[in-house]
Amino acid sequence: MSAGMKLESVTLKNFRAFREATTLRLDDLTAIIGQNDVGKSSLLHALEIFFNNQTVKVDAADRNVYAADQPIEITCEFSGLPERLVIDAQAETSLEDEYLVTAERKLRIKKRISPQGKAPKTEVFVCARHPTAEHFDNLLELTQTNLRKRLDELDVSADDVRRNSNVSMRRAIWDACEDLRLADVEVPIAKTESKKIWDQLQQYLPLYALFKSDRESSDADDEVQNPMKFAIAVALAKPEVRQMLQTVTDAVKLEAVDLANRTCAVLAALDKSLGEQLVPDFKADPKWPGIFSLLLNGEDGVPMNKRGSGIRRMILLGFFRADAERRATESSSTNVIYAIEEPETSQHPSNQRLLLESFESLASESGCQVILTTHSPGFANLLPYECFRFVDRSQDGTRIVKHVDEEVLGQIVESLGVMPDNRVQVLLCVEGPNDITSLTCLSRVLHAVDPSIPNLEEDHRIAFVPLGGGTLEHWVNKRWLREFGRPEIHIYDRDDTAKYQEAVDAINARTDESWATLTDKRAMENYLHPQAIHAVLGVTIAIDDECDVPAVLADQTRRNKAKLKTLLANRAFPEMRGCPVFS
Repeated sequence: MSAGMKLESVTLKNFRAFREATTLRLDDLTAIIGQNDVGKSSLLHALEIFFNNQTVKVDAADRNVYAADQPIEITCEFSGLPERLVIDAQAETSLEDEYLVTAERKLRIKKRISPQGKAPKTEVFVCARHPTAEHFDNLLELTQTNLRKRLDELDVSADDVRRNSNVSMRRAIWDACEDLRLADVEVPIAKTESKKIWDQLQQYLPLYALFKSDRESSDADDEVQNPMKFAIAVALAKPEVRQMLQTVTDAVKLEAVDLANRTCAVLAALDKSLGEQLVPDFKADPKWPGIFSLLLNGEDGVPMNKRGSGIRRMILLGFFRADAERRATESSSTNVIYAIEEPETSQHPSNQRLLLESFESLASESGCQVILTTHSPGFANLLPYECFRFVDRSQDGTRIVKHVDEEVLGQIVESLGVMPDNRVQVLLCVEGPNDITSLTCLSRVLHAVDPSIPNLEEDHRIAFVPLGGGTLEHWVNKRWLREFGRPEIHIYDRDDTAKYQEAVDAINARTDESWATLTDKRAMENYLHPQAIHAVLGVTIAIDDECDVPAVLADQTRRNKAKLKTLLANRAFPEMRGCPVFS
């Protein structure tokens, strides 16, 4: 079994404020930004309904007020599809062979929900390039008996067709058609025979965990318990664990059915008609997540839900950091999506930074995605701009999701109402969040050796501004920071002198006490000690002033270079405290 699928996008229609079809495209780390009540949480809640329908359950109030009786639509698109899957009689096939992928070879699943009464009606479709020619368009819905009839009706004769295999018969029928008339259609997969496809696909979907910001406190407060529940879900999703549980299920079924059959035989001897009427039938397999329970109890007897909201959110911090460390040291076969509403809530700024480091570490690992919402300028300032998704209102109230560019960045600044902290005397401008983390760690270590060196983590006189490489020219030339009335210090890597030297010269030509420089070494990673890298990655490399450290490590570890830069910032720079140069 492959590791699992990656969520590429979600599209909402008729869901809460999202009347028109609106698409949110997702990266490994995605930050949804916007004012209060603009629809940020709705995007995360829609995903919860799509994957679980537990922490948030769909009801009639979720339908857009202007949608009348039209259904809600939640559509998710995935990459990383399984190469092979079994959907009937142990016959292997693929999504492509069954015409269940888009033209771009993605899997697009749509849930159409009619929220009426206590039990909303949900239909599931795969939106794909699928045959539309008559007699060839509904094969996935046909039973084995009806597929045999279709073979005979179309006079399909193939030497290798197996009439006891649905996969084989569908392939033979499709191959016999000169023009399948492939078109983008919705293929139902949650009813009749096609339900087997949906049952199989669900095993490959990512696990989705939503951590809301507005939970009530109770003796089983989900803010405390949900991470533990999710830890159980992750364990149960591992293929080796799933196989063991299936072995247990099969053994129980075998023993139980055997005893049931013996009971029927005895009854038949007493009353033949009664014995023939009874047939052993398992209604459902066991729901393993509900069987296991893992709790966190305070030694002082005070329930976690009775503690402050900051403490409860700290438990989340611990959970995310622990899972980031686990995923960095062991291969995981389970893809997961962590969705967190306003992670900065009730957290001290230093804890906010720790949370962000955990999220970036998680997002850098294979098979893990993190989605955040925030309307806090301070927390947003710590995030890389390329992960921003700005939710805005048009003049008619329609919600729009915008990817960040120079224009949208200005809209974000205006929307969040960014205001300078009066304690700030200097703006320290760097290329991105990785540089902030690296410089903060170095300053903390150097400050412990020489207190005259500012500790950038705690010194309120200095505020970081991550410029974002793609928008550097606009920060410098358009002077977007001018309104703050503070001198600026700009530090850029020397890995691209031609790109940055012009900006350095422009800043140094100002008369407002601003100053800029290029690093003496190639990039921030060149200031790392080899022991710090070894402590995190278990490899030793020689570092000089000019080598491309992430590229060298990418060759040795076969990891993604961009993700290695984040990993080095978040985990290697904190290890510098124990290196000889600082001893």
